[in-house]
Amino acid sequence: MIQGEPSLWERGAERVLASTRVLELRSVRYRHPKRGTDREFMVAHAPDWVNVVARTPDGRLVLVRQFRFGSNELSLEIPGGVMEAGEDPVAAGVRELLEETGYGGGAARLLGSVYPNPAIMDNKCHIIFVDGVVPTGPLDWDDDEEIQVSTAPAGEVIAWARSGRIVHSLSVAALLLFEGVGRI
Repeated sequence: MIQGEPSLWERGAERVLASTRVLELRSVRYRHPKRGTDREFMVAHAPDWVNVVARTPDGRLVLVRQFRFGSNELSLEIPGGVMEAGEDPVAAGVRELLEETGYGGGAARLLGSVYPNPAIMDNKCHIIFVDGVVPTGPLDWDDDEEIQVSTAPAGEVIAWARSGRIVHSLSVAALLLFEGVGRI
């Protein structure tokens, strides 16, 4: 069955319900332009993020393993983090990679951007590819970070994303974008 284009709801008034270090919970009024439906929706407002697919000269990807408070588990994933206001995504990716892993150098570029969860969140995650990285500097973790850094062959890491060993959805999305552009 072919249907017409869905309507864009009209955004109305909003108010902040809660504000934390990492996000704001906002109540936002939306009105359907054809039906006249007027409802309140919850939107999590957060800064944009970056995730970094970093490949060493010998074809290994840089990985991090760290505790995640939402899942209450250790998580194997690619490096990433919150962008500063006005920061270029590629620059943010290079910065996060160096801070979390000590790896740097190489050519960096944007692979693409995704919405982490557009049903309830308004931010984007920018996926950065940095090719030819090597250990270059000291680690500079945030106070709540404790990270185990490792590398593994790119093909194995992609297989881990496909098999469920890597379960961080944004890492999986980044690795599939990396695979999709023929980088292996």
